[in-house]
Amino acid sequence: MVRTRTFLLATLAAIGAGDARTETLVGLSTALTGRYAWVGEPPAVGTQLAIEDLNAAGGVLGEPLRLVTVDDGCDPEQAPLAARKLVSDGVAVTFSGTCSGAALAAAPVYREARIVVLESAATNPRLTDQGDPGMFRIVGRDDLQGDLAGDLLADRWAGEKIAIAHDGSTYGQGLAEQVKERLNLRGVREAAFVEYAPRHTDFSALLEQLHALSIEVLYVGGYSPEIGLIARYARERGHDFLLVSGDGLSTGEFGVVAGPAAEGTLFTSFSDPSRDPRSAELMARTRLEEPSGRVLHSYAAVQVWAQAVAKAGTLGSEAVARVLHEAEFDTVLGRIGFDAKGDVEGFEPFVWYVWRNGTYVPLEDQPPTR
Repeated sequence: MVRTRTFLLATLAAIGAGDARTETLVGLSTALTGRYAWVGEPPAVGTQLAIEDLNAAGGVLGEPLRLVTVDDGCDPEQAPLAARKLVSDGVAVTFSGTCSGAALAAAPVYREARIVVLESAATNPRLTDQGDPGMFRIVGRDDLQGDLAGDLLADRWAGEKIAIAHDGSTYGQGLAEQVKERLNLRGVREAAFVEYAPRHTDFSALLEQLHALSIEVLYVGGYSPEIGLIARYARERGHDFLLVSGDGLSTGEFGVVAGPAAEGTLFTSFSDPSRDPRSAELMARTRLEEPSGRVLHSYAAVQVWAQAVAKAGTLGSEAVARVLHEAEFDTVLGRIGFDAKGDVEGFEPFVWYVWRNGTYVPLEDQPPTR
């Protein structure tokens, strides 16, 4: 992954250099460095490839695109500063592939500047519930993801002791609360609802609490490094519970950190067409060590914006946003559109996966075992 990121940063810099021709500036905000760089790498790759392909086909409205990239670190404090940099540079649109907390913190900056944003990673419902006419999301919402998880827990393990844990982040806590709400609505009460500290490496207290309660199924809302450690330490201490989580686990980092303890872990994540033969050529160009559907979601974000601009006949944000709300678009994800809030329509937003033999695969219909 280090080789891939070095290549990516060099390529982004080269794209940013531009030339003497008139060009349209477009922005990308994601995490390129730091502990959450794994979140930002696929969106950055997908955005880069889409812009390369658009420029090869003549650009947008006859002008080539130049990508301006900012590193928001998936950090709510850093993200508004990154957004202001893009605004000051005069970008026509921002493609965002970041954490929910960062996306929510940056949203007011784009709203005030009247810049259309196409988000390909953040899943917190508040991002599109705020009524921003320029905010569009290519991925699903956590209320949908949480309901899907809550239903599976209620359907298959209602008679077992279920605990729900989260890391206190906008993403992790929001998802965990949605799972709890759905589970309770189904008439199932969790044995514990607990918070753990992110960025920590010692989860002894959490595991002892779960062991004392004889927890059989643990749902965790959070990011893959910490959840990987929870899985590994639980295995080492002989704690036998089924681990269930959300889309934060759809990266190789979880498998690396958890090791053999990843086996059998269930999680919901975005529909992943990266293994579809029709996506093979595009995925081969990514140079990523692990295929990721997140590349295709970010590629699709660029496609729908370009098609909306072509239909509107202008780069103007209001006209483009109106087309985005009204039209449908042909993308690598299929034909998609957006609802009144700006959430994507046209495909199943979340599906179940299971970690098997060091990678994750779609979950078949049979119930998993602990």
